[in-house]
Amino acid sequence: MTLYAPWSLRGLVADLASSVVTEDSVRERSRRRIARTEPEIAAWVAHAEGADASDGTAPDGPLRGVPFGVKDIIDVAGHPTRLGSALHDAAPPSPTDAAVVSAWRAAGAVPSGKTVTAEFAFFTPGPTRNPVRPTHTPGSSSSGSAAAVGAGQVPLAIGTQTGGSTTRPASYCGVAPLTMAPGRIPSRGVYAMSPTLDSHGVFAASVSDLALAWSALGGGEDVGATPPDAPRLLLWTGQSPGPVSPAMADAVAHAAESLRRAGAVVDAALPDALVADLVDAHGVVLHYEMGTACARELAIADRLGPQWIRVRERSRATSSADHEHALDRIAAAREALASALSGYDAVIGPAATGAAPPGLTMTGDPAMSLPWQAVGMPAVAVPGLRDRSGLPLGLQVVAVDEGAALRAGVWAERHLTGTARGPGMPQ
Repeated sequence: MTLYAPWSLRGLVADLASSVVTEDSVRERSRRRIARTEPEIAAWVAHAEGADASDGTAPDGPLRGVPFGVKDIIDVAGHPTRLGSALHDAAPPSPTDAAVVSAWRAAGAVPSGKTVTAEFAFFTPGPTRNPVRPTHTPGSSSSGSAAAVGAGQVPLAIGTQTGGSTTRPASYCGVAPLTMAPGRIPSRGVYAMSPTLDSHGVFAASVSDLALAWSALGGGEDVGATPPDAPRLLLWTGQSPGPVSPAMADAVAHAAESLRRAGAVVDAALPDALVADLVDAHGVVLHYEMGTACARELAIADRLGPQWIRVRERSRATSSADHEHALDRIAAAREALASALSGYDAVIGPAATGAAPPGLTMTGDPAMSLPWQAVGMPAVAVPGLRDRSGLPLGLQVVAVDEGAALRAGVWAERHLTGTARGPGMPQ
């Protein structure tokens, strides 16, 4: 059985608008797809069998009737938030939705349930497998959301990113992510790790689908509805803070050349050194802020494992002066990047260091996301590139705001993969 068959959000919304399908049939097909693929993929902590999806209360928004998955560190009314940890198995149902879930509901989308996360959205992975190749990791920590979209179980799922928790699993699972700028939507009702770095993420089959979703969420025009102008792009190799794998390096170089031939300006003008120091600054900010945000987990680090013990030690060794200095370095880098981007629309580069590694105990390297997360620049990743074995390789597009990232990403997607409507509804 071929598990990898993402479900086009744009196609589904068009089918719902023209009454080709009904909301009831959409829910049934999603449940059927989950039933077929979930034994292999294990993307869900729990999914609704109808109570949430069929109560008839979805607003008449542009995504009315669209089912979506919610990472299990985000509150959904009536569902426990277990944070991927056995320590929270007895968590009571949440009384209210997180702010981000309320925003998606207001757009008409309906939560289908909770998707698997790494324990406390950090180290220990859950049982989820990669829908492209189930012997390989789906990435983390938004593993269940990326895999649920990759397997066509839902056309939309949400996650979070503090390091590489949205962009990396999307790249591994062959789907498109949008990592929003930190603070774009309030964080109420979401497990916190770092107030400076935490951000929301969303997964869909294509960047065109993400553009529709972002517009429905109130992000402005649907830049995937009409062909955008050819962008001016800065090429970032990722070799520092990398290195990236030879396959990823070749894929990014090939993509850049293809985009040049299609009419984009692509300059290899962004020095790796400009972003390399941001990885260290990201780590300082993260560990200092985790000292407060994750105080309960750090207090039981001996029960959670050696990685948490190391985090506790580094957190205790990081002073407020270290934190302030790191924030100053990030502010200086943000200004330097703004100068480098003057006259350009976006940066393109690798979405991950390579393809999904084999095995389920390690979730891959988040290094390609850390610089951009530190400076708070939103990113999308264009799916469709592959290594020689057929594993996905994502092309990351980073810009000063979500709209700019989506415009450049939609244009790149059209010229690299020919994606417009995307795959239809899985049967």
